[in-house]
Amino acid sequence: MSKTTDPVICLDGPSGVGKGTICLAVAEKLGWHILDSGSLYRIAALQVSRHFPDVEVESIKESQIVDIASKLSVSYGQKNSELAIILDGEDITQLIRNEKIGDKASKIAAIPAVREALLARQRAFLTNPGLVADGRDMGTVVFPQAVLKIYLTASPEERAERRYKQLKDKGIDVILCDLVEELRQRDERDMNREAAPLKPASDAIIIDTTTLDIKQVTDEVMDWVSQRVIQDIN
Repeated sequence: MSKTTDPVICLDGPSGVGKGTICLAVAEKLGWHILDSGSLYRIAALQVSRHFPDVEVESIKESQIVDIASKLSVSYGQKNSELAIILDGEDITQLIRNEKIGDKASKIAAIPAVREALLARQRAFLTNPGLVADGRDMGTVVFPQAVLKIYLTASPEERAERRYKQLKDKGIDVILCDLVEELRQRDERDMNREAAPLKPASDAIIIDTTTLDIKQVTDEVMDWVSQRVIQDIN
């Protein structure tokens, strides 16, 4: 059962900074639960696409999107050292990772009523012994009581390059300059939305990952965990 005393570590930042990979690595090292909050919006986007194929978000009634978002039955697992996302028993990990779903998820996340519908669902993931939460507003809105808040950032060009390599490795044909522009537009939308805009918490530690690899970022985060978290919960 979730308790206000259960510890939370928040990893926030824009798309493409490695939050998911770092979150999984930290959760594994600590033996804690994991929340990929961004996936909830992607899952909602997938379900909206299934209910309203080929219909733009702007053309769908807000109440219908909220209804879909409020009924998501989601769990997280691990498959081949990567996070597995399960919806109603279906592994949808790869289905929600394309750029169309990501763009639709960003539009859905800008709807205040959708964010409110998913807020309680996100907080329910906090159970003993602790939670590592990855998202855009984990430290500012969802878990303001977090014992450690990390904000990861990187240049749009570097983030697009990483995403480009990921998609190419999966056999998905993409154009790098298009990815850069899509990330810039998503950043602009996320940072300027009325509901929970993307920004570092006032007490967050900011780590620029532009010139760092995954191991270097993980090591730096774990250094902060050792300083700020382990001592507090021992």
